[in-house]
Amino acid sequence: MVAPPIAPESPELPARRRRVSRPVLSRMALAVAGGALVYLSFPPRPLWFLAPVGFALLAYAIYDRRARAGFGYGLLFGLGFMVPLLRWTGEFVGLVAWLPLALACALMISIGTAAMAFASRVPGWPLWAACLWVADEALRGVVPFGGFTWGKIAFGQPEGWFLPLASLGGAPLVTFAVVLTGFGLFWLTKNWRLAAPLVVVPLGVGLVVPVGVDASAGTVTVAAIQGNVPRAGLDFNAQRRAVLDNHAKRTLQLAADVAAGREKQPDIVIWPENSSDIDPFRNPDAAAVLDAAADAIKAPIAVGAVILDKNDGLPRNTVVLWEPGKGPTDTYTKRKLQPFGETMPMRSFFRLFASEVDRAGVFQPGTDPEGFVMGPAKVALDTCYEVAFDSVVRDSVTAGATIIAIPTNNATFGYTEMTYQQLSMSRLRAVEHGRAVVVAATSGVSAIVEPDGSVTRKTGLFEPGALVATLPLRSQTTLATWLGAWPEWVITAAGLAALALGFTRRRKDSNGAAA
Repeated sequence: MVAPPIAPESPELPARRRRVSRPVLSRMALAVAGGALVYLSFPPRPLWFLAPVGFALLAYAIYDRRARAGFGYGLLFGLGFMVPLLRWTGEFVGLVAWLPLALACALMISIGTAAMAFASRVPGWPLWAACLWVADEALRGVVPFGGFTWGKIAFGQPEGWFLPLASLGGAPLVTFAVVLTGFGLFWLTKNWRLAAPLVVVPLGVGLVVPVGVDASAGTVTVAAIQGNVPRAGLDFNAQRRAVLDNHAKRTLQLAADVAAGREKQPDIVIWPENSSDIDPFRNPDAAAVLDAAADAIKAPIAVGAVILDKNDGLPRNTVVLWEPGKGPTDTYTKRKLQPFGETMPMRSFFRLFASEVDRAGVFQPGTDPEGFVMGPAKVALDTCYEVAFDSVVRDSVTAGATIIAIPTNNATFGYTEMTYQQLSMSRLRAVEHGRAVVVAATSGVSAIVEPDGSVTRKTGLFEPGALVATLPLRSQTTLATWLGAWPEWVITAAGLAALALGFTRRRKDSNGAAA
């Protein structure tokens, strides 16, 4: 029997094989759109409710897919989220910082979404997928370079119904509730009876959780000084004396307002990070300016300063307690330093690609979480970048603080959304630990935050100002403060257990198919 001739392969066949199917293109588009919606849920926009919708779109893209597909769709979701969210990082240095950082964060997210896709066959998938998202955020909190926690979903919820959950389980519980609600919305399309509790319960619990605001340890009248800087950008502190003088001038103006009865006499005054980049321990003229400011306002001032250590000569990002008639009496050194800014990881390696790496500092971290006793208050100090890290803020509160101060310097990032994103973190911390928060920024936005997370006063960008308010001092420990990292550990462990179960189920399915 003669074999039939083999038909020549159509030249169009390879092209058709390479063509991406419409369902894949649709999922790709939904993944990007989901990430963009989560970005739009972040401040300064009060659109917190878009975050669950974004996660519903992500769930549609990754559910019942292979881990490889989950990784790819998660990468697209992460880029849709992180590229616009982190635009502020490139405000004055361009794409070299912004896009690589956004890509690195998106890749970290895609690790989590690959795990979620792999666990798709585990019953109750939305619950375990939300746990895996929290696990992924925990991973991003420690690697690389000590972690980069910007973009935690909880940080986008200061206006939302989920915020009170922070007092129970901190940022991880808020994140879990938001993501679970979003995945539950997707699950409604499959089984509304099982999915309804996944949507209703997190929202309902958030609405009924009480947030303490009473002044159990008395009250304190606080002033936050925003002196402003000569100009925005990386060289904002080129005129360091001008920055110091700006803050002293605004403090003297406040003292005049107090004397005239236009403002209340503050018990304590908070200056921003980098408000004195002239070391007052080495420069008598800077010390004289601070003496004059403290004597005029008749209150202790927490001054953000750059101090050169007398032993090694290396700089410390320090807050100095400057008291009227006494001068400097205490210091706090920033414990969590910003990589690629205050420090430069792998400096020699990165120098191969750009000489600008040597603009990064050689700052040394502190280790003591103790803040200051200022008037009637025990003040926790969490400087700028530190507010983004759960454990750093908690350690300062458990050291006995009755109020939290966030001295920060956002002048490097111009008029971008960075300062509003950071303020949202401060609002979350207020609820998480049941403490009023005072944000003092060199160029804005400075703010007064009540223990329930509400902002009662704030400044604009790049304008001098002084915020004076009487705030409650609180000594109670919230459940979130007491539990510490346990909620994150438990949720992470549940997600990993579901991932292991998903691996077992897939092996059984493979063995059954082979048999």
